[in-house]
Amino acid sequence: MVNKSYKFRLYPTKEQEQLLAKTFGCVRFVYNKMLEERIQIYEKFKDDKEALKKQTFPTPAKYKKEFPWLKEVDSLALANAQLNLQKAFQNFFSGRAGFPKFKNRKAKQSYTTNVVNGNIQLSDGYIKLPKLKWVKFKQHREIPAHHIIKACTITKTKTGKYYVSILTEYEHQPVPKEIQTVVGLDFSMNTLYVDSEGKRANYPRFYRQALEKLAKEQRILSRRKKGSNRWHKQRLKVAKLHEKIANQRKDFLHKKSYELAKQYDCVVIEDLNMKGMSQVLNFGKSVHDNGWGMFTTFLQYKLEEQGKKLIKIDKWFPSSKTCSCCGQVKESLSLSERTFRCECGFESDRDVNAAINIKHEGMKRLAIT
Repeated sequence: MVNKSYKFRLYPTKEQEQLLAKTFGCVRFVYNKMLEERIQIYEKFKDDKEALKKQTFPTPAKYKKEFPWLKEVDSLALANAQLNLQKAFQNFFSGRAGFPKFKNRKAKQSYTTNVVNGNIQLSDGYIKLPKLKWVKFKQHREIPAHHIIKACTITKTKTGKYYVSILTEYEHQPVPKEIQTVVGLDFSMNTLYVDSEGKRANYPRFYRQALEKLAKEQRILSRRKKGSNRWHKQRLKVAKLHEKIANQRKDFLHKKSYELAKQYDCVVIEDLNMKGMSQVLNFGKSVHDNGWGMFTTFLQYKLEEQGKKLIKIDKWFPSSKTCSCCGQVKESLSLSERTFRCECGFESDRDVNAAINIKHEGMKRLAIT
């Protein structure tokens, strides 16, 4: 079974907006209440792991007697808040994340609800959601009939827009494709990537383009009295700018990953630590503007859907220092050297040379000569 999500814009009425706001608040309240109690239990038994495992933790039902207004919202949304907290603690104990934190009003406003006895349905531009009843939405593409709806996540953006992400499940066994065409991609700070054929993604760097305008609007926001009407209007301007940049970036990355997944049977990349790179090299803005992590995620699922492969080679592989012609490895190569020159007489653009080496390393993994 395979999962796939479909995201659509929601257009709730004023009454539905009020109920959504109440649900977001209740989900946050229950999450924080359960976290508060779990912290107390953790502090008490953190030195005794066996005793900690035996402890029973609170559920949302516990708070409904004390806080009866919790009954006004979707109970499945509260149950999912409990599951999210459990997952946060599992990630903490396994070392994948830090200790769970309390949610505040500035946190992402969203909640998830599940399908139970046909409580979620689609019909003629409307979606039926628990407690909200029928909500108008823009269904810009059809959900295939063989996809079974499992859950819905409702989100409110900083600009006041509402979206519903419909999680579906369906049977899909992609037939592994015979690998005939392979390409290597070398991460590039300026263009997103350079491939082994010498082509560049030519990423427009949307954040850099909007930086001057964004700085101007943020300066105006900083001069407004926080909480005033003018402050709220200006905050919305800044939020819309950020949202536009994010949408432009996502659109570009979707299109580029689609092109690669359509053209090649296998794509080879380096398994880079982008967070570490942005901190060590002080390239934070450029790294985050590119969205390399998002790009590789898109690329992976688009390839897998077609039975194709994404290969990640070790980040310590000396792709830049190795000659793609004779295989000789240089002892040192500074970042300022943009042309690779080898003693064998080979000369090439540094990034293209690295992309060719990445491709060759991937082909070794595939045992392709």
